[in-house]
This record gives sequence, C-alpha cells and structure tokens, in this order.
Amino acid sequence: MDSINKEEIQKQFPQFEQPLLDGILKESVIKHLEEGEPIIQTGQYIRSNILLLNGLLKVYREDDEGNEFLMYYLEPGSACALSMMCTDRRETSQVKAKAVQSSDVVLIPAHLSEQWLAKYKSWHNFVIGTYRERFEELLQTLDSIVFKSLDERLLFYLKRHVETIGSEIRLSHQQIAEELNSSREVISRLLKKLEQRGAVTLHRNYLKVHNLEKV
Repeated sequence: MDSINKEEIQKQFPQFEQPLLDGILKESVIKHLEEGEPIIQTGQYIRSNILLLNGLLKVYREDDEGNEFLMYYLEPGSACALSMMCTDRRETSQVKAKAVQSSDVVLIPAHLSEQWLAKYKSWHNFVIGTYRERFEELLQTLDSIVFKSLDERLLFYLKRHVETIGSEIRLSHQQIAEELNSSREVISRLLKKLEQRGAVTLHRNYLKVHNLEKV
C-alpha cells in the first residue's frame, strides 16, 4: 500500500472540507490494483470504505457456474455503496468487485467513516449521494431486465459501457452474453444487426460503437 497523494485526492473529491481531507490523508491508505485484480469477494467481511482515485472498477454478482452479472461501474471520484453498507452493518459482501483497468483505491477504516458521518457535513452528503446514485442505477438495470426485450437490454448495456469506458468495448460476444444471461449466438446475431445499421463495428474480441441513438 502506498501513501496518498494530496493533490489527487483534492482533485477527485473537491467537495470534501479541508479537515476531512486531512483525516483521509492521515488515516487512510491507497491500494493499487492491476487489471482484473479483485478488491471485494463474495462472503468477505469488508473493513474499509472504498473510494476510487483513478482507473475503473466493476461491481458484479457471480452465480455458481462463474457467470457474471454486471451491477454497475465505479469511476474516479466515486465510492462503492455496497462496501459502505457492509461496513456499516458488519455483514459479509454479497457481490464482487474487480479492477477493469489499473486502478488506485482509497481505503477508509470503517470506524472512521462512522465518526465522519456526524462530524463532517461533506462526508454525510457524499455517503447519502452515493447511496442514492447507486440505487437509481440499480433501478435502471432492473427495469432493463424486467420490462425490456433482449435487443433493448443490449442497447442499454452498450450505452452504459460507452458512458463509463468509451466507445471501444473490449469484450467478446461470449462475455457480453454471459453478462446479459443469454447465448453467444443470440448476442452475435443482435450485434450483427446493429453493425448493418451502422451503429457499431465488430472486431475480434471487441467492438466499436458509433451511434446507438439512431437505432
């Protein structure tokens, strides 16, 4: 674990008041994650709140066969709401999280997070805002599963990737199928239709998104 860079903390979390920033610099640590490295495992007790300093994290559930279901991505300047819930309630995690890219996370001890809720207004607002944002995101995901057809779910899935990662999506058809709980053949057929409409360009093990709004 490395020491925290003050300038980078201030850049990613400008809403934090100075005494809170000083507390983070003094009491927290940074953990570096390589691409694909896990930060949360199912059944694990989480003893720190996780803030993302740089990179990208994927929060997901995994079934008994190892299939992944994407819940949401964490971008720099955000926190893992589920890690906050587990530390507050002292429960084990029901989800997994791993680095999609090389990333640095700030680990804040659980007991300090509890103290800061009452002590710092900016931390209280940040935690509440994190819960609200993730809840709204999970509602969108739920709506896409319950109320939308598979082709609509695929569009929602691709748009979310573009918003968080960019227009070049380095996932195979099989990986996309697993996250959408479908088959590779069906996903390949839907992606081919999108390519014929000029919305995407398909490559081996990745695709390039051009314009999903016109579909």
